[in-house]
Amino acid sequence: MASRLCLFSLLIASCSLAMASDPSPLQDFCVAAPNPRVFVNGEFCKDPKLVQADDFFFRGLHLMGDTSNAVGSNVTVVTVAELPGLNTFGISMARIDFAPWGINPPHTHPRATEILTVLEGNIEVGFVTSNPENRLITKGLQKGDVFVFPQGLIHFQRNVGNGYAVAIAALSSQNPGAITIANAVFGSNPDIARDILAKAFQVDKNVVYQIQSKF
Repeated sequence: MASRLCLFSLLIASCSLAMASDPSPLQDFCVAAPNPRVFVNGEFCKDPKLVQADDFFFRGLHLMGDTSNAVGSNVTVVTVAELPGLNTFGISMARIDFAPWGINPPHTHPRATEILTVLEGNIEVGFVTSNPENRLITKGLQKGDVFVFPQGLIHFQRNVGNGYAVAIAALSSQNPGAITIANAVFGSNPDIARDILAKAFQVDKNVVYQIQSKF
């Protein structure tokens, strides 16, 4: 009886692991054909007979993004929303442009591991491990260097040069999601109660109000 329970537990654990990433394709492709009337975990498949080359094509990643904003960076994403042919393949990518000393603020990808390659410039990267250690792991990268950010962990990038910098990121999900920490905490809709944030960050409520006003 004990051995059967052990086997059952192993099967459950295996199923949980198998379901922890995007579904694997069971056919050559499943080009996304969004259907707003029904919600599914992913996208509906377009009729294979109607699939064209453009369903697997995206143009424009060579173009520099507009970095004239408060953080000095711009992320151009290529997920299933921009490239329907990615549906069920479990991958996506992004171009990240940085103004001098611009940052890609601390954020997480709830559904993907990210691997980043520097194309131009010098970029400082880092991520923070989970509780209770909250260890910061950082590295300075140069052109051609590669760094990986584990799934779900808070991470960031910063241009540490006086010129523009560019990086390409690949992600292990067709729709990795992005949660920018400052936007989520201080720019939620509606606002998180100030007394909650004041207690969480150990600051005065007026400080919270000041920060929320910027988002």
